[in-house]
Amino acid sequence: MAREQQQELVFVPLGGVGEIGMNMAAYGFGPEHSRKWLVVDCGVTFGDPSLPGIELIMADPAFLEDHIEDVVGLMLTHSHEDHYGAVLDLWPAFDKPVFCTPFTAAMLAAKRAGDGIVENVDITIMRPGKAFEIGPYTVEPINVAHSIPESNALLITTPIGRILHTGDWKLDPTPVASPATDMAGLEQIGDDTDLPLALVCDSTNALKEGQSPSETEIAATLAKLVAEAPHRIAFTTFASNVGRVVSIVRAAQQAGREVVMSGRSLHRIMGIAHELGMLEGLPKLHDQDAFKSIARDKTVLICTGSQGEPRAAIARIARGEHPVIDLNAGDRVVFSSWAIPGNEREVIDIQNMLIDRGIDVITQNNELVHVTGHPRRDELRKLYSLVKPEVLVPVHGEAMHLHAHAALGREAGIPNVMEARNGDLVRLFPNSMAFPGEVPTGELYLDGLVLCTPEESGVRSRRRLSFGGHIVLSICVDRQGQVASGPDLVVEGLPETEDEPIGDLIEDTIANVLKSFAPKRRASDPDGLQSALFKAIRGEVNSYWGRKPNVTVFVHKV
Repeated sequence: MAREQQQELVFVPLGGVGEIGMNMAAYGFGPEHSRKWLVVDCGVTFGDPSLPGIELIMADPAFLEDHIEDVVGLMLTHSHEDHYGAVLDLWPAFDKPVFCTPFTAAMLAAKRAGDGIVENVDITIMRPGKAFEIGPYTVEPINVAHSIPESNALLITTPIGRILHTGDWKLDPTPVASPATDMAGLEQIGDDTDLPLALVCDSTNALKEGQSPSETEIAATLAKLVAEAPHRIAFTTFASNVGRVVSIVRAAQQAGREVVMSGRSLHRIMGIAHELGMLEGLPKLHDQDAFKSIARDKTVLICTGSQGEPRAAIARIARGEHPVIDLNAGDRVVFSSWAIPGNEREVIDIQNMLIDRGIDVITQNNELVHVTGHPRRDELRKLYSLVKPEVLVPVHGEAMHLHAHAALGREAGIPNVMEARNGDLVRLFPNSMAFPGEVPTGELYLDGLVLCTPEESGVRSRRRLSFGGHIVLSICVDRQGQVASGPDLVVEGLPETEDEPIGDLIEDTIANVLKSFAPKRRASDPDGLQSALFKAIRGEVNSYWGRKPNVTVFVHKV
């Protein structure tokens, strides 16, 4: 059969392969020129200081837009921002169904209401162990343990092969407030040899040997810390980690303490968990207004801000600016979290402020108070042995994670290991092969309320402004070349000292340029005057400051 008519199953990563975050993948089935596309996840990553003004970054779905008639739907593995955070920004344009669990659906609804988003998407609820058909695919969600409720791997079946897309997972036999990974279901996948299997798998912890600690081990540490605390004890953690919050509440209950929550996202997520019956048997959780009415040695505080967000509860408490809550010397704060790369400085600053106030700060560096929801190398080996893949594609990681995962797969004897990056087209079946750089990919920035490409965002100009400041000059010249108005000067972001005012330097430079231009030339060549002023100002300031400023010159002829 000619290749044009051959049924193929292909994988195209659009985000999250070569980076942490911004996960978005597409699976295509059919002949080369008429494939049906199933999309998995639609996430974001967060802007950093190198992208001033940019809050969120997401994968550019231009490739999918070019094939929009052949896109059959979107599957969400779970509701962490890096897997679902771009859905309401990108997916309404596709007008195709979104398949997710009840918890993820509730998180989307809360995000839409909280952010005032007008656009909506068509949600279809899926449940672990219940297979369904969408286009040429049969999809079965498989429950996996992770750090947020209702996380799922996806078994995607076609007539020529299967895919196990793991999403984020770990082999935690004793998670808190959620079921364990479905080991029997994974083993059944490996026992079914009718169709070959490709494993598209999380690589986040592929550099770490052993097995990730269980959430129950973390719970035991938290209970000990609460029981031993002489005064108030506060916890900050990821608001989405419902199991961790449940562990803290249980620890407080055992110690005879009351729980106070502070932070909008924490209230929102725990409200969803309550509505879905995930908090049954737990005592009442108080709003922050109850803080002052509870005895100091009977208080457990859970608050937002584990990533150093300046307006979150723990940051405001550390600065002494929270309207209701204040901690005193001898109180204890536990960071039951890890700092996402790029957030380390902000988190450390908050910890230092607390320490300076005499507050006892505990982190994962001195107690087992946090573990990620991703598999280490022993867990990856166990998964290989259970599902017996013929193809392995490492995803969800930077280059070092992907390469380490690929090497581990080869060591385990997996026949075909594909080291892909965003934009590569990987043919899974038949005849597994990677075609590097086959599909155009890119990023979109959320800049305030505007969704734009990096080129459209103006970020490069903002960087220049942040480094070099800005000088604006406006001058009016009449028909005889005489200065009719100005020069008017605005200087922003440049150093100003009493000994050598930079404004005086610029004004002297302008005067020298005007003297060098005869009035007749000023009148006949305003563009030349504008260019001369620009070069002179930039050069003189550079000689004085050692940096070239941004300079804008307006020469108006009146």
